[in-house]
Amino acid sequence: MREYLKKAVPRPPEDDAAVRQTVSEILGAVRERGDKAVREWSERLDRWAPPAFRLSQSEIESAIARVSVEDRRVIDYCREQIAAFARRQRESLREFDVELQPGVHLGQRLIPVQSVGAYVPGGRYPLVASALMSIVTAKVAGVERIVACSPPTPPDTTPRSIYPATLYAMFAAGADEIYCIGGVQALGAMAFGTETVPSVAMVVGPGNQYVAEAKRQIFGTVGIDLLAGPTEILVIADDSADAGVVACDLLGQAEHGPTSPAILITRVRASDPHSRHARGRPRSMGQER
Repeated sequence: MREYLKKAVPRPPEDDAAVRQTVSEILGAVRERGDKAVREWSERLDRWAPPAFRLSQSEIESAIARVSVEDRRVIDYCREQIAAFARRQRESLREFDVELQPGVHLGQRLIPVQSVGAYVPGGRYPLVASALMSIVTAKVAGVERIVACSPPTPPDTTPRSIYPATLYAMFAAGADEIYCIGGVQALGAMAFGTETVPSVAMVVGPGNQYVAEAKRQIFGTVGIDLLAGPTEILVIADDSADAGVVACDLLGQAEHGPTSPAILITRVRASDPHSRHARGRPRSMGQER
């Protein structure tokens, strides 16, 4: 018999039209009024209006100093793994020129885009892997200028800025410019350019439904990687499953946000002394049965 050990919290459906309208309003303001609009929307949505959105070298170094040696070691290890795979991908692509008929030459060249803007979400919690996967890949591809944007930490944190671990990942990955700007206003600044944020040729990175809609609307002005939607996962496990692997698989998707369901189906109760399942369960959209 099916039994729910934990049910997901019901969520009302999103109003797509309202999302499109809000995104259009923010992007239009940034296009028309530049830094002033970025500041207004940042203050309105994030309660964040610093003297400058671009982080100075001293601000970066101060934040990095708050990241533990062990956390830096893990981030550096992940960066090297991502870079190694990206290099192999790059090596698998070849330039060539072939003369199929006398005087008829066909071929391909691999030309990196000149500049990339990497959006790294993090309004609720740090998403270090997003920084590494977007910035490291662009670096390996040979992009000359890499801009990184991420939202500030919650208002009750001191000092407010980008999460230190995320900032270290951006720095270690090779970002040339780092801005503490979140959401649609960040994508608008990178796409259209402002007085203090020169525009880029391509915008990449994940985000919520507003970020996804912003990428849809700026496409054409700049290139984008893809329109990523919410992710979800369903794990079916018995008593032979490794608790750590199950938990990592669930959390790896649940961390994307409250619209990313994580579901576990099992015939083993957490109270079973022979069970290897993790005792802790993700909140919000997590569900077990």
